Amino acid sequence: MKTTKRRRVVTYHSGRRFYSRRPSSGAVVALFLVLLVGGGIFWRWTATMSPTNLLILGLDRRPGEGNVVRSDTIILTRIVPTQDCVALLSIPRDLYVDVPGHGSDRINTAHFWGEVQQPGSGPHWMMQTVAQNFGLPIQHYVRVDFEGFRAVVNAVGGIDVYVERPIVDDAYPTDDYGTIHIEIPAGLQHMDGETALRYARSRHGSSDFDRLQRQQQVLIALLERLREPGVWPRLPFLYRAVSAYIETDLTTGELITLAPTLYRAASNGIEHHSIDREMTTPWVTPSGGAVLLPRWEAIAPLTQALCLPR
Repeated sequence: MKTTKRRRVVTYHSGRRFYSRRPSSGAVVALFLVLLVGGGIFWRWTATMSPTNLLILGLDRRPGEGNVVRSDTIILTRIVPTQDCVALLSIPRDLYVDVPGHGSDRINTAHFWGEVQQPGSGPHWMMQTVAQNFGLPIQHYVRVDFEGFRAVVNAVGGIDVYVERPIVDDAYPTDDYGTIHIEIPAGLQHMDGETALRYARSRHGSSDFDRLQRQQQVLIALLERLREPGVWPRLPFLYRAVSAYIETDLTTGELITLAPTLYRAASNGIEHHSIDREMTTPWVTPSGGAVLLPRWEAIAPLTQALCLPR
């Protein structure tokens, strides 16, 4: 993902080196051989792997902008191979937490401050912030922007999403910093990349908590789409989109070993949660910013219960 060869970006933060990697084309072929050979030794071996926690970060970045931006989407993802479980926890971007080195601030600013401190370290600053506040170690990240999101959804031929209530937004933000009117009707919709992005991003006419649920809905629909054999001939298009737009510190080997758990979890049902109104308290900072104070006594039990046996 968005690297050249094995290592593309080397950044330094707190005495550590961080690398972003792109899977090779051979890794993509191997990945789907794993999916096809469901009863193989490798398939069974991956079910014994240790849990992995990673952050999915969606950047509020327009074409031509750099990485010194905030993260518009923050999803804590726990993958537990021994239980064939994938759990998603969406974190509101306005959650007011301690950002290491910068005091109290919105959680989505951690990426911005990391990039300001050292180019390329934004994801790791976010990982450190989430780990410190939520009490869970975060091993990896996946980072994508608007353009990359559109490309990935289009690469698989679109996704099917059930829209519970019509989406009407009179001020949907465009890439050129303007606004447009958008409407997405209720019911089952087949969405291309642009429509899926609008569905996931729109916040006018609904709450930010509703938006978190829609983001998860789109992500789950994408994972379910990848399980369809009819989509597999489109994998070369997906590989090109992922290589061009998505960044991660997962190695090729780690991606391959996580893939069977993602596949099995999608068939079993992906666990999904959000930090909602009941877990936060609205507050206005001394500088006038509207934020959400976390109610850790409500959040902590949910975080610790991700992928626990039911």
